[in-house]
Amino acid sequence: MSDPIRTRQDSGVLEVVIDRPKANAIDLSTSRALGLIFRDFRDDPTLRVAIVSGAGEKFFCAGWDLKAAASGDAVDGDYGVGGFGGLQELRDLNKPVICAVNGICCGGGLEIALSADLILAAEHATFALPEIRSGTVADAASIKLPKRIPYHIAMDMLLTGRWLDVHEAHRWGFVNEVLPADRLMERAWELARLLESGPTLVYAAIKEIVREAEGSTFQTAMNKVTKRQFATVDKLYSSEDQLEGARAFAEKRSPIWKGK
Repeated sequence: MSDPIRTRQDSGVLEVVIDRPKANAIDLSTSRALGLIFRDFRDDPTLRVAIVSGAGEKFFCAGWDLKAAASGDAVDGDYGVGGFGGLQELRDLNKPVICAVNGICCGGGLEIALSADLILAAEHATFALPEIRSGTVADAASIKLPKRIPYHIAMDMLLTGRWLDVHEAHRWGFVNEVLPADRLMERAWELARLLESGPTLVYAAIKEIVREAEGSTFQTAMNKVTKRQFATVDKLYSSEDQLEGARAFAEKRSPIWKGK
């Protein structure tokens, strides 16, 4: 059997492709493999941006592998580092992640997409949370989706399992760009290169602030920023890059980021 996960590294960009025909569904062992990949991405200082996509043209990811579940994989089993799919519970992931949705994106596949920072989608992509029809709950999506799109749309998806085409998903705001299928990965890499050239310390601070602020009041989060109580903010405010940004602006030139 071929490896269910393919990776490719080019300079500071890591591409991760879920490759489990037919539907790129994820069983426990695949989830654990993804967790290790994303953990290593998080911890490798040479890697700056990740792209996650699916193999083929029909499926990004159909989520939890129900055939594996029927064969004994427990729905509450050990998904590994980072929880299901390796992303949604991975602590301290302070680097940008781009999701390139190349087809059907449903259930846990949609939850993986929601764990990314930017979502690009092919024109034929479709989205759904069909867990309601199999008598279970889309747990991560139930937490995340009502915070990302209007409440009533999120509840419609969760309670009915209905499908959204890519244009409706874009209209509600959880897809950044809709692209022809043959342009999807090209655009993902173009965006990754842009982010790769940017200030990694600022990205880290942005991600920590956004993540921690989800469970805080505005003023509590602001106080933690101004008092440098976020580790990433404290590092940024003491960094060479902080000074370089100000100098480059004053000197009307492009900054040279060192990540320190």
